[in-house]
Amino acid sequence: MRFLVVSQYFWPETFRVNDLVAELVRRDHQVTVLTGTPNYPEGRTFPEFVQDPGRFASYAGAEVVRVPLVARGKSSVRLALNYLSFVVTGLTLGLWRMRGRHFDAIIVIQLSPVTAALPGLALRRLKRTPLLMWVLDLWPESLVAVGAVRSPRLLAWVGKLVGFIYRHCDRVLVQSRAFASNIEKYGGDITHMRYFPAWAEPIFDGPLAEVEIAREVAAYGDTFNVLFAGNVGDAQDFPAILDAAQALRDERGLRWLIVGDGRAADWVRGQITLRSLEGTVIMLGRHPIDRMPSFFRGASVLLVSLKKEPSFAMTIPGKVQSYLATGLPIVGMLDGEGAAVIEQAGAGLVCKAGDGLGLAQQVRLLMGMTAAELSSMGVRGRQYAEQEFGRATLISKLETWAAELIQNGR
Repeated sequence: MRFLVVSQYFWPETFRVNDLVAELVRRDHQVTVLTGTPNYPEGRTFPEFVQDPGRFASYAGAEVVRVPLVARGKSSVRLALNYLSFVVTGLTLGLWRMRGRHFDAIIVIQLSPVTAALPGLALRRLKRTPLLMWVLDLWPESLVAVGAVRSPRLLAWVGKLVGFIYRHCDRVLVQSRAFASNIEKYGGDITHMRYFPAWAEPIFDGPLAEVEIAREVAAYGDTFNVLFAGNVGDAQDFPAILDAAQALRDERGLRWLIVGDGRAADWVRGQITLRSLEGTVIMLGRHPIDRMPSFFRGASVLLVSLKKEPSFAMTIPGKVQSYLATGLPIVGMLDGEGAAVIEQAGAGLVCKAGDGLGLAQQVRLLMGMTAAELSSMGVRGRQYAEQEFGRATLISKLETWAAELIQNGR
């Protein structure tokens, strides 16, 4: 089949759309990607892209067509312009660059913002091609959760836009079954919805024990290391994480390792100094996805967190699948679906979202466990990931859904 993948984010940014595209190409599909210039999460266009854009015109055998964006920056205004710019350039330059091309199906990857689906919907109409949208973030609820929008009138307008988008998709794929109520609320119909969770990146397929430990964490081999990997943003509730670190500050055999970057990173660095947590909380910066196993190799447990918000409780953070695949135990500070996965897998301990002292207590319990007990948690997590989130099985389902739409003329 000939697929067009529309996503505001794509390689060298690290999202599962990269794995999806690579796997579709491996299965002998012809894939074109319509995306923007890479700038996530630092908020500035990647220097390597600026120096040589041609290096990023193909990925794993797929053609990559990019439209210009306003970089995210560090302010709310710049973020809004970033979101708007993809819509504008996608609907103009993007449509122009897709002229004369024919596709069997369009796949829209809907992270934030939901408006990134609009170029895909326009192409669906112009080319009379069925469209599947993978919903990974709930709007307008996410806007409320991070405090980006408080105006009821504006939120109502966004809700109408979300409903318009859902109704004009041929299939709505949701990363969590809890998303069904949102799809029904705004789209009015869930008969075209399918459950399509995320999977662990291929880099985590091999045994972690065979990976050499990253030099950045090798110096902390004599302590119990709680490692957080991913975006350092508002949604991850770093104030509560730092509350836990502060509560356990006198545990000399404990360190908190933060691997990642994001809009809240500078604030976290300031708080580390303000709370006198230097040497306890270590910021290791952002690193390529292919190095993550080497960082995880130095972890005792892996940390996942989300703020206490209803929309976040319906979400399974993408890092949960990756964490499970490593075979390491997990400590979670989150509610709802994400917490349920960890508990059902028997892969670690969880506390309520926003409960920094509860997180401290769970970390203390994990520190008191034997190596065999921790290992058993990790083994159960890996087995659960293979059973529930197998990449090959999930992408085969996607192929089947696309083929059904093509055969039935949507």
